[in-house]
Amino acid sequence: MEAGEEKECFRKQRQVLILFLCLGIAHAGSQRRLYLVTEEMESGSFVTNLLKDLGLEADDITARAPHVVSKGKKMRLQLDSQTGDLLLNEKLDREELCGRIEPCVLPFQVLLENPLQFFQAELQVMDINDHSPVFLDQEITLKISESISPGTTFLMEHAQDLDVGNNSLKSYTVSPNSYFHLKLQESPDGIILPQLVLDKALDREHQPEIRLILTAIDGGSPPRSGTALVRVEILDINDNAPEFAKLLYEVQIPENSPIGSQVAIVSARDLDLGVYGEISYVLFQASEDIRKTFRINAKSGELLLIQELDFEFIKSYTVNIQAIDGGGLSGSCIVFVQVMDLNDNPPELTISTLNTEIPENLQETIIAVFSVSDPDSGYNGRTVCSIQDDIPFFLKPSVENFYTLLTNTALDRESQAEYNITITVTDMGTPRLQTKHTITVLVSDVNDNAPAFSQPSYTLLVGENNSPALHIGSVSATDPDAGSNAQVTYSLLPSQDPQLPLASLVSINADNGQLFALRSLDFEAVRAFEFGVGAWDRGSPALSSQARVRVLVLDRNDNAPFVLYPLQNASAPCSELVPRAAEAGYLVTKVVAVDGDSGQNAWLSFQLLKATEPGLFSVWAHNGEVRTARPLSERDAPKHRLLVLVRDNGEPPLSASVTLHMLLVDGFSQPFLPLPDAPPDAPPDDLLTVYLVVALACVSSLFLFSVLAFVTVRLCRRAGPPAGVPYPLPDAHFPGHLLDVSGAGTLSHSYQYEVCLAGGAGTNEFNFLKPIFPNILGQDLGKESEGNSTLENSLGI
Repeated sequence: MEAGEEKECFRKQRQVLILFLCLGIAHAGSQRRLYLVTEEMESGSFVTNLLKDLGLEADDITARAPHVVSKGKKMRLQLDSQTGDLLLNEKLDREELCGRIEPCVLPFQVLLENPLQFFQAELQVMDINDHSPVFLDQEITLKISESISPGTTFLMEHAQDLDVGNNSLKSYTVSPNSYFHLKLQESPDGIILPQLVLDKALDREHQPEIRLILTAIDGGSPPRSGTALVRVEILDINDNAPEFAKLLYEVQIPENSPIGSQVAIVSARDLDLGVYGEISYVLFQASEDIRKTFRINAKSGELLLIQELDFEFIKSYTVNIQAIDGGGLSGSCIVFVQVMDLNDNPPELTISTLNTEIPENLQETIIAVFSVSDPDSGYNGRTVCSIQDDIPFFLKPSVENFYTLLTNTALDRESQAEYNITITVTDMGTPRLQTKHTITVLVSDVNDNAPAFSQPSYTLLVGENNSPALHIGSVSATDPDAGSNAQVTYSLLPSQDPQLPLASLVSINADNGQLFALRSLDFEAVRAFEFGVGAWDRGSPALSSQARVRVLVLDRNDNAPFVLYPLQNASAPCSELVPRAAEAGYLVTKVVAVDGDSGQNAWLSFQLLKATEPGLFSVWAHNGEVRTARPLSERDAPKHRLLVLVRDNGEPPLSASVTLHMLLVDGFSQPFLPLPDAPPDAPPDDLLTVYLVVALACVSSLFLFSVLAFVTVRLCRRAGPPAGVPYPLPDAHFPGHLLDVSGAGTLSHSYQYEVCLAGGAGTNEFNFLKPIFPNILGQDLGKESEGNSTLENSLGI
């Protein structure tokens, strides 16, 4: 019940202190808040409600995201995220946390996000009486000479009590006896030292040894106590006690001194001789920490180090050394050992908030909030924090060695999708120590890049007469974004030419950009067409780009030559008149043909396949001109039939044939030429006109018979052409066997004329009229009329 009442008392004290703390929460944000707890409280014990202390509402827990950050990596407090209660995360032991330091205060910070805000607070651990006083030596031996006079005091070893305040050691008692009483003395550092005071003279012969029980009592409620046995050995007379050269030795030793190092050498002397003058050195009233750290050589007085020092744990030691002679007299001195701090602890970094993935295109995004600390002191404990210079991030200092890591500019995932940020914390000691911590930050994608085609325009080649659904080419676009923002789909853009049936010509695969011809293409109908292709990504909003595609249809040799002259579908074949007086190379006619193809497929060549009389006529291969191969003679048949082949230069070649009818005449007289039909609506001639026509016909007949007779006589006189005389060949130069007629066929020179005799004019002469061509040539052949003058000049007209 007494322990329960003690805890209840401390609980009420804590509530009162918390009440006063809450009343002062309205002060400036830099004022520290103090919370009291009692040691040995169970984990999960209530400390305070941070919502009320900070003036927050319940809804602010999610929005402000409060965090409790303690120095170091061990979290002794936890925050209930639903109620805002601050609870103990573990059972606290004040002696373990603070030792003899009073008050025992643990600083911590309360971190609020959105916006970022810090609150400083302290947790004070109150002591309870959970430790009893303890004598390090359970048996204390005193050697006292029997010559010691009454009233002499003997300093005893004091007890150790880990508790502080009212719970610390308060008094001593000694068991009842007739020789000694107990006297208490307080040292300058507040330690109560027990002393035995001799009440009456000792008599070794009467009682050589006295046993006493020394009891140490603390001030707790209920009090705790500890005991030690005191053995008093009575010695013979020794009238000189050892004396030290110095009562106080002050030494400094680095904390990295190796085990076995000499700390100090103390020296005492005794004026007695023999056994009473022999001195031995011992540690006197030494705490457990001193006994673990130091050892003294009993003969030489050399104080040695037996355990490594740590300035961050204990900064100084007060070592009491006693010199005892053989007669039991003693003297003491103090060695004050000051531990020198070295820069042997690297800085510590504790991260409170961390965001490892952030979207691109955002300004000043918080990456991390962290604190730095160094357990060393002075310059050894001062720290400098930095990151790399070549990254778009910067550090912003906050209060109490807190830093915030933020983005310096908007990030671009396409330039760099991942950053490794190395936070370097360096202290100012010698040598400087540093701690590095690497944070990996991933940049998430935003749809900020439109798909880009590999080239702004594409030219595709496809041969005509292709099969439907033929793959004719591909377009390709890439998007530097990621995920769905980089998935590209393709589609055809509406044609700018309303006459172009784009939907029936090509299609595109929306996933990979492959283009297909939907139907067979005809070079003679469509030689080329152009359209647009769009690429869209699947981001939100979707971005797009465009490219132009030009499709060139390649010609195939799918059109045979077409003969324009002479036409082969006339009801009656047309005969060419050849005067018998024509010399070799005389131009008889010209075969005119065209080819609907282009290029090499439209290059035409002409060849004489069959003739009634071989060797009489020849066909020029490159232009289709039919000429006489030799002079004509009277023995040549009057009618001839020629079969001419017209062939293109395609693969495979295509051809057409034409039949020519030749009529050999002595001259262009009326009987051999068809008379032109009289106009149907011509008025009837008068009688005189009829007489004149009849007379003209008679005269013409007489003239014709005369010519025939003259020719017959001449032929009879000629025995024929001399043997061995070849037919004359034309002197014209033949540039080649092929001629490109892709534009207008072989119509560049025209030699077809209409020959007739004027009836009713009274004169016999040739009238050379303009060329007559089929209508299929159209307006392109109108230019050929310029060749008439060339033929007229060649015939001498």
